[in-house]
Order: sequence, then C-alpha cells, then structure tokens
Amino acid sequence: MDEQDEPHKWRDGLGPTWDDDSPDRPQRNSVGEEGHHLPHGGSSLTLDSSDLDTTQPFPLMETRLYKRRWVMLFLFCMYSMSSSFMWMQYGIISDIFMHFYGIGNLAMDWLAMIYSLTYIPVILPVTWLIDNRGLREVVLVGSAFNCIGAWIKTGTAHPSMFAMTFFGQFVCSVGNVYILGIPAKLASLWFGQQEVSTACSIGVLGNQLGIALGFLIPPVLVPNVENLDELAKHIRLMFYISAGVATFVFLLVIIFFQEKPELPPSQAQAQIRILSRHEYSYTASIVRLLRHKAFIILMISYGLNTGCIYALSTLLNRMIIMHYPGEEVNAGRIGLTIIFSGMLGSLICGIWLDKTKTYKETTVAIYVFSFLSMLVYTCTLNLGHLWLVFVTSAIVGFFMAGYLPVGFEFAVELTYPESEGTSSGLLNVSAQIFGIIFTISQGKLIDHWGTLAGNIFLCITLFIGCVMTVFIKSDLRRQKANMLCDISAADSITSVQDEGAAVSGEAYQRLS
Repeated sequence: MDEQDEPHKWRDGLGPTWDDDSPDRPQRNSVGEEGHHLPHGGSSLTLDSSDLDTTQPFPLMETRLYKRRWVMLFLFCMYSMSSSFMWMQYGIISDIFMHFYGIGNLAMDWLAMIYSLTYIPVILPVTWLIDNRGLREVVLVGSAFNCIGAWIKTGTAHPSMFAMTFFGQFVCSVGNVYILGIPAKLASLWFGQQEVSTACSIGVLGNQLGIALGFLIPPVLVPNVENLDELAKHIRLMFYISAGVATFVFLLVIIFFQEKPELPPSQAQAQIRILSRHEYSYTASIVRLLRHKAFIILMISYGLNTGCIYALSTLLNRMIIMHYPGEEVNAGRIGLTIIFSGMLGSLICGIWLDKTKTYKETTVAIYVFSFLSMLVYTCTLNLGHLWLVFVTSAIVGFFMAGYLPVGFEFAVELTYPESEGTSSGLLNVSAQIFGIIFTISQGKLIDHWGTLAGNIFLCITLFIGCVMTVFIKSDLRRQKANMLCDISAADSITSVQDEGAAVSGEAYQRLS
C-alpha cells in the first residue's frame, strides 16, 4: 500500500477529527450573526445564513493525500515539456529553416501556428475523452501522438521534405491538444485544497520548460551554415534527440501514470465524484459554460493575454534579428529568459493563490503588469542595447507567462462543479484562436511597418484585456463548497461533543 502524506482521519462518518486544543479545529459561528468565514489564507469570502439556507447539505467523505501525486505531476510535466519543445524547435532558428527548405515567412510561421489551428477542432472530442474515458487514457494517447510525430520528423532533414516535416509537426500538434487542459484537472484530482493552485502552476511549468529548451537547444545544435549537406546533419541530430526523449517519456507514461487516487484529496473533489455517479451530459456542461457570463469574459481576456505571448514567442527571432543582426543565439537566450521568468512567475502566483485565494484580485494585478511590461519592452527594443532587451523580456515573461495558471484556477473557481478539463479546454480554444490572429497580424505589421507597430498592436490588445478582467464578477464556488464541508464537519463534531457533555453532566448529578 502507498504511503500517505497528511492523511485526514474520520470519526463515524461525521468529519475530520481534531484534538480539543488543536489550532486546526474549526470554530463554530452562529448562523445569522457573523456568517461563516472561509478558513484559508487571507480571503474575505464568507457565507451568510441565506447561502446556507439555500444550499443542500454536503455529505462528508473520507479524503486522503497520496505521496505518489508528485510522481503523476512529474510525469505530466515531462510529457508537456517534450511536446512544447516540438512546437518551438523551428521558430527560434526560423531564418535557418527558411534557408534550408527554401520557404517564406508565412510558411515558416505556420510550423508554429499549426498547433493553434489543430487545437480548435480537436479540443472538444479531447475534453469529452477526459470526462468519459479518464486522465490516463488521454495522457497515453497524447504522448503516443507526440512520439509518432517526432519520429516522422527524423526523416525530413532534406531541403525537399518541407511537406513531410509539416505533417510531422501536425501529428505532434494533435498530441499537444491532450496537454493544455490537463494541469487544472490533474491538480484537482490529486492535490488538496491548500496546494491545488501550486500544483496547477507546476503543471504549467512543464510546458514552459519545454518552450525554454526550444529556445536554448536548437541554436546550439543547428548552427547557421551555408552548406546544406552539413546543415542537414545538424538538423537530423536535433530531430533524433527529440524523438528519443519523446519515446522515453511515452514509456514512462505507459508504466507509471495512473488515473486518480483511490480516495479524493479534498471535499470539493469528493462532491464531484458523487455528482459523477449520476447522469452527466458533456453537451449540457458546454452549454452551461457558454452561458456563464463571468466565464465568457474570462475566456476572452485569457485568450487576449495568451495569444499575445504566443505571437511574441513565435516572432521573437524575427524581431531580434531585425534590430540585432547575427544574434540568433542571443535571440534564443532572450526567449529562454522570457520562459524562465515566466516559470518563476507561475510558481509564485500558484503559491500566492493557495495562501490567499484572491483569484480576481491576482488576475487583475497580473494583467495590469503584463500591459505595462509589454509597453516598456516595445519602447526599448530598438534602442540598440541587447542587455536591456534581456531585462525587459524577463519582466514580460514573469507576468504574461505567469498569468497562465492563474487563469486556469480562476476559471475552475468560477465554474465549479463543471469539469476542470472542459473549462480549461475552452480557455485554450480562445488562446489558440487569438494566437493565430495575433501571430499573422503582428507578422504583417512587422513586415510592412516594423517591430514598433507590431508591438503597439499587442499593447492595445493587453489594455483591452485589462479592462475586461476588471468587470469579471468573482464567485469562488469551489471555495464555498470546501467551506460548507468544513462547516458541516465542525457542526457535526460540536453536536457530538455537546451530547457527550450532557451525558457527563447527568452522571455527575447521579454521583452527587
């Protein structure tokens, strides 16, 4: 049997047990007086007596945290890292591949944009699979597609094989669809309420780490040489290395990745398991989400922010080379800086959300700083100081990439108990649509009017997203569900203790 981390003990099915003097024991408030406050971090979320009166009682279930939850998260991060590397391995050395295959800017950009285009029609059946077939099968199929696509690309290191390398990239892009909606789902299935946002942010880190490696490794493995035969050898080496890693990850997933723990990690997840026993309609869930006004606003604003970072990552090489010719390696390092700072931002934001539960406030703050940092990057890119580009890029990455897990977690809070995979999937549909639009639009603006016009376009987009985010009505439904369970447990335990005190009083009177 697996070892357990922080197990929750239960007494007579009434709830978790605490010692009488334990600081973790919940305090019972009088309904109708001060209300019940959420006992997490610094959140001001409360439930009034009207909330309790209109809410059905939550049956309490046994919960448990398993240590192997970290193994599941690590395996997913490995799979996500491999897939996102496949996405970025062309873009950062786009000028080299354009020379090798004899193609133009637009064809080169489509090697990255095919990931976004594939995502839009494929995500709906994939989210259906997550809800109906489970997480393990989805991760298994996705890693298989990623592995197959990687091996297809190993045979395309020839100037006449652009069509085949594009097909291999398309197969990899199908595997990527199985990734983007999983972090929030995996975090909810395996992690407790005090670590779920941190786990989601770590899940996003895997994707960002793969992008970082996609910025760093290709310029090192594929130098800018004129001889096509020599260049083909370098490209072939890169493709074989990426295929070997994808195969290794696929085997790890087959052997070790599990569907979900035997017992739920939190009461909110326990309630979803109860609901899943009844009839569930995937189509009805989609309809409910598309009628949810706050979620629709978040979906659009999330798409605007993430679409900007997609466009910036895809076109980074072109922008850097225009102002700093011959700096392909430093262009990769700048991309690496963006991603590493974004990974730091994601992790800090995840920990912050677990501590404070201030989802809307954090989302608005990150959005505002994303806009301001992009504005600074736009104004300093053409000053001729490469070190300054590194600094401003790091700030942009910290906030724009750090926004990704915050958006996922905010959506889960707004839409609970809808499937995390469905809400995350719809957010990513928006991101992919805007990613395609922004990449093409910014590319055209750069070609005709330069990088300043293209980056101003992204700044305007981020400002619109800021305004939209302010108007999202925050309703932390998952936190309310956990709170109601805590209240039920506290009330049940208090009732048992009151009955015990009454019995002890009668016995004392008899002895007297």
